[in-house]
Amino acid sequence: MSNSVSNTPAQQALRQVRTEVQQQTRILQNLIPPTVSYTTEGSVLVIGPEDLARLAADKLSSMAGCVILANEAVTSQDEAHLERVMAAAENVETYYNKLLSVKGFLGQFQVAVEHNGSAAELSLVALRKAHFDLILDLSREPVIQLEMLPPGYFYVGQDPAKLAQALEELPQMVGQFDKPRYVKINADICAHYRNGVNGCNRCLNFCPADAIKSVAQQIEVDPYLCHGAGSCSNACPTGALTYDLPTPQALHSYLHKLISRFLEKSGTAPVILFHDATQGAALISSELPGDVLPVELEEITVAGMDHWLAALAWGARQILVLNTAATAPSLTQMLQGELSLTNTLLQEIGQPARISLIGETELLELWPILDSSMGWPLTVPATFEADSKRAILFAALDYLNQQAAQAKHRLPLSNVPFGQVLVKTDDCTLCMSCVATCPTQALQDGGDKPALYFVEQDCVQCGLCEASCPEKVISLQSSVNLDQPSRQQRQTLKEEAPFECIRCGAPFATQSMVHRMLEMVGAHNAFSAHIDRLKMCGDCRVKDMFEEILNDPEKQLR
Repeated sequence: MSNSVSNTPAQQALRQVRTEVQQQTRILQNLIPPTVSYTTEGSVLVIGPEDLARLAADKLSSMAGCVILANEAVTSQDEAHLERVMAAAENVETYYNKLLSVKGFLGQFQVAVEHNGSAAELSLVALRKAHFDLILDLSREPVIQLEMLPPGYFYVGQDPAKLAQALEELPQMVGQFDKPRYVKINADICAHYRNGVNGCNRCLNFCPADAIKSVAQQIEVDPYLCHGAGSCSNACPTGALTYDLPTPQALHSYLHKLISRFLEKSGTAPVILFHDATQGAALISSELPGDVLPVELEEITVAGMDHWLAALAWGARQILVLNTAATAPSLTQMLQGELSLTNTLLQEIGQPARISLIGETELLELWPILDSSMGWPLTVPATFEADSKRAILFAALDYLNQQAAQAKHRLPLSNVPFGQVLVKTDDCTLCMSCVATCPTQALQDGGDKPALYFVEQDCVQCGLCEASCPEKVISLQSSVNLDQPSRQQRQTLKEEAPFECIRCGAPFATQSMVHRMLEMVGAHNAFSAHIDRLKMCGDCRVKDMFEEILNDPEKQLR
């Protein structure tokens, strides 16, 4: 297909169908979404070379308060330039203290400087206030080194165009501002920390705004710093972190309806194009090829493997993810890893590599990309509904596998949240420490029967079981098992008959646990004379001790 056919009757008909489907289909949103509020009075700190900072501060006379922190040398010794500097911002205090740290967000910036030999809050020294509301940074390098900068922090460097835009926006940043609370946390299924043992840290590695912290062994998201990138919920293997605008279920439902309705009305398998709500949205036009369905997200990392695979299983022939300059480099890196993994899985099950990350150039020349996918096998649409993140990911993968190669092998992969738990059964005492720490119940006990069971599909390879095992007999093996029955069935890792009390016959421990105690303490002086007590239940052990005292009351004194 070429540009010459981009406006054919067939294309015009597809575009009409797309418009109708988009008008009929909406992502269900919370009518009253949770928000966070910023409040500012307009106090601003200008950081940078004194000459540039004074010239900028001179144009901020309408702000409630303005302070200059000169942290770099004057940029020019030109006399005319210096005369303008000396005449500018005459009533604005300038400080030359060493900058120690900057943290916070719109309305709550804490700026620590060296003052009289110790650290001090510059806002208290300069304005008698607990914080600055806004920061204008003209330094050569930003004083806040983050890919996604906090709201209220304007880094312009020495770019005149960026400075002009910031000077126009700053006076408008006074009052109260609301922002969505993008992410929810379900601590009950979080694999970060259990019983004092560290496990999964995936979300901590992918936040470009540094909005996620581990506090008192729990994951916390600062909603004031969060930009809604969605990388944390994308990386979370258990679904403990979920995006809330839209929810995963709402996005799945929307994709299902969008694809199904387009297929029904056009008879053509669509291409899903995910794009962000800012730069990406500005590039989308009605002139897109008619079989391309654009899906707008806050950030392109909001959709992940489960959404891509589900869309393919529901009948989309290809997934395109539009990457622009607005996407933080770490998010691009994450996307490339996720796309590579997903395409590897697709190829292992006999499917084409149906997912692509494209840039602005490719968006303008989509026809070659679409031409390549026109000859791919069509997928009979699946009928499964949206469920939990992990369940829908595997449901889609298994369905696509059934439609193609019906592969049943295991694919070894490193650093993925899928795989096996391996146990050295000879040394395992079935103490169940691993079961107590497993956040997904992939590991289960045998109830009244001494046994350890494992469901591979539920394992997220967090490592909590391995770290908590007192015998150190557990190891992890990351991989993707393409055989659905074996992955979903409950496997027996170890089972044994219970050890029965030699006195009353009641089961009270596992065979291996009692044998281990006999090996470890049986030869000790304190137990050598009463080795049989280790083979008794708690009640019988106490009875045996009292009977001995009754039979020989003075023995305890000898």
